[in-house]
Amino acid sequence: MRALLLSRIGVAQEVVDDLDVDLPQEHEVLVRTCACGVCHSDLHFRQGKWSSFPLPLVLGHECAGIVEKVGSQVSYLKPGDHVVGCLTPFCGECEYCLSGRMYICNGGGLNRPEGGRPRLSRRGRPVSQFVNLSGFSEMMLVHERALVKIDEDIPLDVAAVVGCAVTTGVGAVFNTAEVRPGETVAVFGCGGVGLNIVQGARVAGAGRIVAIDRSPAKAQAARAYGATDIVVSDDEVVGRVVEMTGGGVDHAFEAVGLTVTAQAAFNVLKPGGTATIVGLLPMGDRISVDSTMLTFDRRLRGSSMGSNRFRIDIPRYLKMWQDGRLKISEMITARITLDQVDDAMVALDKGDGITRSVAMF
Repeated sequence: MRALLLSRIGVAQEVVDDLDVDLPQEHEVLVRTCACGVCHSDLHFRQGKWSSFPLPLVLGHECAGIVEKVGSQVSYLKPGDHVVGCLTPFCGECEYCLSGRMYICNGGGLNRPEGGRPRLSRRGRPVSQFVNLSGFSEMMLVHERALVKIDEDIPLDVAAVVGCAVTTGVGAVFNTAEVRPGETVAVFGCGGVGLNIVQGARVAGAGRIVAIDRSPAKAQAARAYGATDIVVSDDEVVGRVVEMTGGGVDHAFEAVGLTVTAQAAFNVLKPGGTATIVGLLPMGDRISVDSTMLTFDRRLRGSSMGSNRFRIDIPRYLKMWQDGRLKISEMITARITLDQVDDAMVALDKGDGITRSVAMF
């Protein structure tokens, strides 16, 4: 099958047509990929900012498709079902799953045992699977608990974007930060995830939503998603946001993946406020904050994939889209082929374009 293969860090990925995929074992599902969004997280691994997977590797995690085959123990899905993949599968047995935090599941039993047949291989050698998915390939072989079934009348490009950008952004507002009606919100970064934070804050009833981006076009685009104020980022951005909000905001969200914007998100908080870091910061980076600000009950926290319960959340977000409460199809600014994905990642790094490119199969 065709797939986009990353063989060396920092080098263009290669489209190959000889990737082999195994048959599903007991709890596995073989999915024909129909759509996969291009996300900053993929770019971070391409650049080596995160390096937890051996090469060669097939990236891609914001994906949707149609079930082709299921393993002997799978009862939740059947061939022909439409599904969305999620990079935070759940085992249902670990401490985190049992305490309702399935998004940080230990992952026991979700991967094949070491030394066994790999799910993906090329010319007889194993190929690493990215976060249990590897969506930039014509087929995906995944554990059934990395998938959620969706209605067949939902376009699969829209469904794919919900698999990461929407779940991460809207979920950070609803599940992680629990924004309340009337509270003030600042969002650093107006890409796909940032715009979903903006519209999540709108749906939650935030009284004021400040959208911040270094790109005037991206910042301005946030108005359509619910931003009440637009700020083009510069060295004085913290002071400007604090001044315009009369002392800071209740909630600040970082959706870029940079230490400098994470620190800025903390610094625009008013006493008692919370900064939620949604972007994927490079491994080993450290955030420095003023200890005096902590004294006044300001908080800094992370958010893993919008603290999701994806089999509950994703169908709900799709229903909100169907009802007109969430904008999703509007985020897809380009539908591309597999051969164009690497260029789309490079464009992300340059800050070109707004929101999402989606590879269609």
